[in-house]
Amino acid sequence: MSMLHPAMEAGPHRRYMPNFWDALAFGLLFGGLILIVHGGRETLAPLTSLETSPVSLDPAMLPEYALRTTMRMLAAIVASLLFTLIYGALAAKSRRAEMVLIPLLDILQSVPVLGFLSFTVLGFMALFPNQVLGVELAAIFAIFTSQAWNMTFSFYQSLKTIPSDLDEASRSFRLSSWQRFWRLEVPFSMPGLVWNTMMSMSGGWFFVVASEAISVGNTTIALPGIGSYLALAIEKKSLTAVAWAVVAMLVVILIYDQILFRPLVSWSEKFRVEQSAGSTVPRSWFLDSVRRTRLFQRLLSPLGAILQGVPKQRLQLPARLPTLAREALTSVWADRLWLAFVVLSGAYAVWLIVSFVMTELSWSEWVKVFGLGVLTMLRVLALIALATLIWVPIGVWIGLRPRLAERVQPIAQFLAAFPANIVFPFAVVAIVKFDLNPDIWLSFLIILGTQWYILFNVIAGASAFPNDLKEAAETFHVRGWHWWRNVILPGIFPYYVTGAITASGGSWNASIVAEVATWGDTKLKAHGLGAYIADATAAGDYPRIVLGIAVMSLFVILFNRLLWRPLYAFAASRLRLD
Repeated sequence: MSMLHPAMEAGPHRRYMPNFWDALAFGLLFGGLILIVHGGRETLAPLTSLETSPVSLDPAMLPEYALRTTMRMLAAIVASLLFTLIYGALAAKSRRAEMVLIPLLDILQSVPVLGFLSFTVLGFMALFPNQVLGVELAAIFAIFTSQAWNMTFSFYQSLKTIPSDLDEASRSFRLSSWQRFWRLEVPFSMPGLVWNTMMSMSGGWFFVVASEAISVGNTTIALPGIGSYLALAIEKKSLTAVAWAVVAMLVVILIYDQILFRPLVSWSEKFRVEQSAGSTVPRSWFLDSVRRTRLFQRLLSPLGAILQGVPKQRLQLPARLPTLAREALTSVWADRLWLAFVVLSGAYAVWLIVSFVMTELSWSEWVKVFGLGVLTMLRVLALIALATLIWVPIGVWIGLRPRLAERVQPIAQFLAAFPANIVFPFAVVAIVKFDLNPDIWLSFLIILGTQWYILFNVIAGASAFPNDLKEAAETFHVRGWHWWRNVILPGIFPYYVTGAITASGGSWNASIVAEVATWGDTKLKAHGLGAYIADATAAGDYPRIVLGIAVMSLFVILFNRLLWRPLYAFAASRLRLD
């Protein structure tokens, strides 16, 4: 017979009894699974179902369309995260790989979403003939190309700026490469990576219209989704339908902000590098609710144990190479051979492009396209400078105030996700009514979606700025411009450069959409490389598409090599918080 009080006997068992928070967690879990199954079932339908059930402007269809769009974007963000961890780590850890991967990333960032669609739609449709799945994969891949590069740059920047004392500590504890990656490098990069994942998710909305309303040459397919709904509303000149699309997009953003990103921001705070306690920790009602569950946590504990145990494993690479082989691979001659291989490979790729383009185009076309590239470059330079002057002070002000950042987060996500296509009707009407110059006034549409890369990265940098440095600046009464120049700007500079690189590449990409604005039958066009590629894509003229993308990639590489990469190297070498 037990001599314990009944309340004490019930204590251990009460920990596993479900409560209200368990009901909430299981309800959300099973509700999410049902939605995923419902949306996934539609992707396995035959391709003819898109013709029998075309996109409708009926607002009652928007919940279904919102589900389909959200599933595509979440699939793309998961693929982007996997790509980021592999590609960013390889570029940061291997000097020779870095020589190839970072310029290649510049090129991939500059290739417009329409350019990827031009070459991938038919390929994915061939993999899954007569099925919606092929077109769905093409749309997901297109959204992936608008998300992955920003996240990869952020992760790469974090790995290159890990404080040397943390790196030395990990080596003194004899952590393996696998353990150091998961217990130092990924946690150190987590605050910036979370913010850039939010930005990438929002940036995906900017091109969701092009991804869901696919039109390449004579191939036109409209997948059910908010993007195709919005494209149809613009074609039909229905402002009411445009307004409904904006409302649906806002609801979706608020839901995944509360369920996904706000918990991630709160969770990632524990990875901040601090020597003093933070003043305010971001909170998430959803994360707090999950932590209050009993049965839910108990059932998920085996999965949690596995996830926590994998980074602790001492996974080792195969045995080291013999000394002579290792010395040969790390010698100066090996570097020269690798450089020669890279240069020859690049030259061969250029020769293939030139040969393909010259089958139908003359050298005068090349000169014309280079001139259009200069016009677009001037727009990008001016707009990046303007966005920097506006958003760096605002981002610092928000990032240093965690409670304010928590409130601003969903608003910033909505503004970043706001597709430029929605502004086109108003821009076209205003330009026509006031007889304005499209070459000037359409330019602002380029920065409409990409300026947020600067804001989000600056907020991330200011949020991750160590409290002990802030307290030191207050102790020594550092104020005004002296504070900006010697305290906060050095601290956020690596983050700003990452955001500026991505905003710059994104602006080149956005020029495809922004330099040609339509509203019904009215079409305005600015002179530039983006308009050239958009016209070539609409006509299915592949030599002109390849020429436009090749010239745009060249401009982006020169832009990054002459401006952003020197600044990035300076940020990594001089502004590390050691």
